[in-house]
Amino acid sequence: MSRADLPFFPLRPGRVHEVCGPAAPAFAACAAACLPGPVLWLREAWLPETLNPLGLLPFLDPARLLLARPANQIDSLAVAEEALKDGSVALVVLEITRPLDLREGRRLQLAAGAGGTTGLCLIPEGMGLNAAETRWRAMPIFDAAGTDSTPMRWEIIKNKSGTIGAWNVCWDAQAHRLDLVSPARE
Repeated sequence: MSRADLPFFPLRPGRVHEVCGPAAPAFAACAAACLPGPVLWLREAWLPETLNPLGLLPFLDPARLLLARPANQIDSLAVAEEALKDGSVALVVLEITRPLDLREGRRLQLAAGAGGTTGLCLIPEGMGLNAAETRWRAMPIFDAAGTDSTPMRWEIIKNKSGTIGAWNVCWDAQAHRLDLVSPARE
């Protein structure tokens, strides 16, 4: 797949992006797979679920994944800002539980720009950040044949470059790449 097939993916480095929808963690895994180097994934400690690094094995080596469980969103934002600014990780994934104000979003963008690191906020549906470079919605697609567990529909619902669109994609674990698929899966 070329950048012309799926513009704006891989995500633009040095910027913070957002994704919502039930397949947002899979979108983040695909974004991580497309980048070299370690990935920092931040999820607040009070949330009952946890991320299992082995579940990301079809996308990336779990040894590349650094999991952090800060106490609350304020601590998560502080860790994300420092990691983005430092530039030693390829991707910072930040799970958001409450809306960010413009100051918080701007600080993340400035940090990403300073470190050249890509940031990705996983947000609840309808909760967006004005400062985000792009906002995506990731939804699973039912595979009636039951042959694949990864078909997804990705939509850009906000883009500072102005172009929006939707694509059906599927992660090919054998080839370690993202494939575009026709809506009818033909």
